[in-house]
Amino acid sequence: MSIRAAILGPTGYTGYWLIELLLRHPGAKVTYLASAREELPNIAAEFPALMGRCELACKPIDAEAIAHDADVAFLCLPHKAAMAYVPGLLDAGLRVVDLSADYRLADAELYETTYHTPHEDRANLEHAVYGLPELTDRQRIAEADLIANPGCYPTAAALGIAPLLQRSLVSSENIVINAASGVSGAGRSAKPHLHFPELVDSYFAYGCGDHRHQPEIEQTLSAVKGGDVEVLFVPHLLPIERGILETIYLDPLDEDVTEDDLFEAFEDAYGDETFVRVRSEMPNVKHVRGTNFCDITVRLTPRGKVVVFAAEDNMIKGASGQAVQNMNIMFAQEETAGLL
Repeated sequence: MSIRAAILGPTGYTGYWLIELLLRHPGAKVTYLASAREELPNIAAEFPALMGRCELACKPIDAEAIAHDADVAFLCLPHKAAMAYVPGLLDAGLRVVDLSADYRLADAELYETTYHTPHEDRANLEHAVYGLPELTDRQRIAEADLIANPGCYPTAAALGIAPLLQRSLVSSENIVINAASGVSGAGRSAKPHLHFPELVDSYFAYGCGDHRHQPEIEQTLSAVKGGDVEVLFVPHLLPIERGILETIYLDPLDEDVTEDDLFEAFEDAYGDETFVRVRSEMPNVKHVRGTNFCDITVRLTPRGKVVVFAAEDNMIKGASGQAVQNMNIMFAQEETAGLL
């Protein structure tokens, strides 16, 4: 029997890519599209690429109606909006994968400081499971009713740093993450600085040290380390549609650490993981585009600096693909279903 999937907020990029991935999934199908728009669109009119493949009309967001037609609800809603719907969906018996940030930060006060809004669902926040399968206990994901799907930048950062912290090869201090993302990471809403004439031929940094993903990265790495980890996260905007490349600078804990030690840490951590590829070559966003892979490599410079490079597709491993990966674990499907 197929998993019946509902998507709340299907008219954004993450919603679109969820539809694309679920259309090729052998054990799941999209059965309900829910929108908060006043005029409810037909999804194929919104995304002509779906014509003849998925032509569902969007319906209102009604938890009981969704639960009648679906087993799992993917929330592709804006941050601060998702938590208004999660309690009703859970009460209706649905399992939920939330692609917003509303349940990623376990500390409600930290969420409120980071997103400048009260957290209105602290009860469910306590039970949400952060769904980064390569680092989170998969049994917790399998048993969860509410998954907080990680952010795009934090996914690559955590995968690129965690094995080195786990093996105590690098310091948990003075970690610098320079990250660059394609413009789809900013969402589908029109913004003046994302207008094509403004964006083309440009490349710039933003959110230096105060980006909302920095606390999420620190939370994940601190859990891995078992102690406080602080990073400086500096995102940049690339004039391309999609893809993330992160260059991460770390200090070795011991002057005897070798590049072979660093590679061994990654290979041991990800040798059995389908979606993390440890490479000798430099990762390239072009090589992960449209896939659920995160490509990673590492270098030890002649002056003793550890530099990690990680590339992923921000729309797939950084969002919708990881959401499907989590769904597969929750419903005892092959973890790669719909993703290879």
